[in-house]
Amino acid sequence: MKQSRTYPIATITKKATRALKDGFSWVYADEVIKIETRDKAARTVENASLVDVCEENGTYRGTAFLSQNSTIRLRMVSTNANDRFDEAFWKRRIMWAWQHRVSCMKEKSLPHTDDTHCCRVIFSEADGIPGLIVDRYESVLVCQITTVGVERIKDLLYRLVVEVLHEAGEDIRALYERCDSPVRTKEGLTLYKGWYTKLSPALSVPTSSQLIMHENGIAFSVDVENSQKTGFFLDQKYNRRAIRSICAGKRVLDCFSHVGPFALNAAVAGAKTVRAVDISELALKLAQENARLNHVEHIVHCSCADVLDYLRKLEQDKNYAHAEGGPFDVIILDPPAFTKSRSTISSAMRGYKEINYHAMKLLPRGGYLATCSCSHFMSTKLLQDVLRSAAQQAQVTLKQIEARQQACDHPIIWGMPETHYLDFFIFQII
Repeated sequence: MKQSRTYPIATITKKATRALKDGFSWVYADEVIKIETRDKAARTVENASLVDVCEENGTYRGTAFLSQNSTIRLRMVSTNANDRFDEAFWKRRIMWAWQHRVSCMKEKSLPHTDDTHCCRVIFSEADGIPGLIVDRYESVLVCQITTVGVERIKDLLYRLVVEVLHEAGEDIRALYERCDSPVRTKEGLTLYKGWYTKLSPALSVPTSSQLIMHENGIAFSVDVENSQKTGFFLDQKYNRRAIRSICAGKRVLDCFSHVGPFALNAAVAGAKTVRAVDISELALKLAQENARLNHVEHIVHCSCADVLDYLRKLEQDKNYAHAEGGPFDVIILDPPAFTKSRSTISSAMRGYKEINYHAMKLLPRGGYLATCSCSHFMSTKLLQDVLRSAAQQAQVTLKQIEARQQACDHPIIWGMPETHYLDFFIFQII
């Protein structure tokens, strides 16, 4: 190490060392042997501090944020002993993140659109800033912080994100904080949300939390204060575009529709009819508003129902299926994460199997099924096993058309399976 070290030292187990060598960026509480200061006058290490992470023999493995209240005790920030964690360091990280979005998304943009105008700008560990999410909706940034280390330096990070985007010529006018995720309580953090006001006059405070954003050339009404997550699910951007090729002239059923992004992509692609189904009346109200925004309200129709019950009823009652717009040629399944822990994987597998089985039973030979899972605990292999089992039970064969993942603004870090959480398949039923 070329520079003298002043950070406290966290000594970790051999198990944690092996994980870090493989690219994992977390160290759990039971993998920390001890944390000690270098300064003999300081008896304790402050929560949210940066600490050097070392093997038992003293070998440096990196520098991490310390979270004393979390099971994830250390979150790696760098493995370079020469890094200085000053303003220049964080600005460099943000610039790299933005340059990646520009490189991977601008060329994918449809004519007269720019995919970087609505995208994830910062994706936590995948962009080297653990616990920071920044989503862009046109001229508004929505930020979510889930770690105590980032919470401590958020004013600096917010300023640098806006600075980097402004320097790149991007029109950013406001920043909304959605720091209301329950995961913050595991870090000992309070929950809050609201417009960020400390960057005036560079940023303003809009009078409404509702805005119009565009994705794949489609307009969406987004409420950054009250909608799920940061306001919209940006990770399915290119998967939504991918289903356009199979929807022209078809009768489409969009299950777990939320505010209608898959339904609207099907409609603008020339679908004959689209039925959007969700259990949330509020989400469907926004879906209908979005259909009107894009002049496809005569194509997109909504039904408020539990999706599994709805699929069963379609299968059992042909008259009901006809009244809902069936028989359907294309079924899209975009369920919420059925599991958020390893302990519930078996239950989740049963849930994924059941909805896919009923969808396969409803589709005619030659029909199309688009289906996905958005939980990293549901690995690609487990999802494939579920789909294979559902197809066997439904007595159909799946012809794979596409196998996809989350959009490239949600990058996957090898060695960090938590960053790979979305798998998306398009099949033809034969």
